[in-house]
Formats: sequence, structure tokens, C-alpha cells
Amino acid sequence: MATTESGHRRSVPIEHPEVHDGRSRGAASLAVLRVATGLLFLWAFFDKTFGLGYATASGNAWINGGSPTKGFLSRVDVGPFAETLRSWGGTWWADWLFMAGLLGIGLAVTVGVGLRLSAVTGSVMMLLMWIAEWPPSRTNGAGEPTMSTNPIIEYHVIYALVLIALAATAAGNTWGLGKQWRRLSFVDRNHWLR
Repeated sequence: MATTESGHRRSVPIEHPEVHDGRSRGAASLAVLRVATGLLFLWAFFDKTFGLGYATASGNAWINGGSPTKGFLSRVDVGPFAETLRSWGGTWWADWLFMAGLLGIGLAVTVGVGLRLSAVTGSVMMLLMWIAEWPPSRTNGAGEPTMSTNPIIEYHVIYALVLIALAATAAGNTWGLGKQWRRLSFVDRNHWLR
């Protein structure tokens, strides 16, 4: 029991060590998830920029004149937005928006700043990619199987949910710059930047 200034007794909750350890482990787990997710976006950015030979060959690298969106979007042949998405593939604005998104989301999530903004922009990016793959379709335009394993919950949805969870739990505060970021005056005035 603790005593207040007026002399009244009040109970003070006792925090059990296992509760504190659980919070610490939870925060550390979210920090690992945050850094891994950020590095996933950064890897895609660097592979498409420099053609590291994984998803993007050197000759198709952005710095060598390749388009980061043309290959993916030119193959869209299912779903109600297929024609529109194909027309976006290879346009300068789609390339720049996509690459800025990968870099911005990747950097912000890796260092733990701007997680709310990253959750929104990353979720929009993932939604557009989900629409481009259109998992509800069992066959493509040629009638061949799309190899979709789930019509709704697939990896783009999971990535979006991870980004949202990281923002909702302030995962940038552990092993990141989230606390320092929040103390900046322009961030304090604009909570959407947290």
C-alpha cells in the first residue's frame, strides 16, 4: 500500500517479473519483425535498382534503363483492373512511385520512424499488388491455373497486416529511433507522422 498526499492509502499494482519479461520479449520480437520487414522492402528496392540477379537481372536494372514496374504489370492478365494495370507498366510515374515507396517504406520501417505513414502507404502498395495478382481468380486469361493458394489472404495481405501491427504497437521504440522521432516538434504536432 502507498499513501497519497492527503494521507489516504491506495493500492499500488505489483508488476510480476514474468509480465515484464513477456513485454520485453514481445517488444524485442516486434523489433525483429520490424527490421526484417524493412529489409524486405529495401532488398526489393536495391535488387530492382542495381539488378542483383535475383528478381531483376543486371541488364533490366533501373540504373541501366530498365523499368521496375513493366515486367510485373505487363503480365497482369486476370481481374477487373488488368487492362488498366498493364497500361501503367513501364510509365515513368509508376516506376518512380513504386521505387520511392519501396525505399521510403523500407528505410522508415527498418529504423522505426514514420510507422503510421509507412503502414498506410505500404498497405496501399500491397493492395495494388494484390489486385494485380488477383488471387480470387483460379485461371489466367489463357485458361491456365493461376496457382493462387488462397483467394483472399495471401502474402500481400500479410505484409500489410504486419505494417499495420508495427505501427499500432509503436514497434519503432525498441531497437529503433521511434522515441527520438516522436520528440521532434513537427512529428509531435503531426501525429500521422509517427
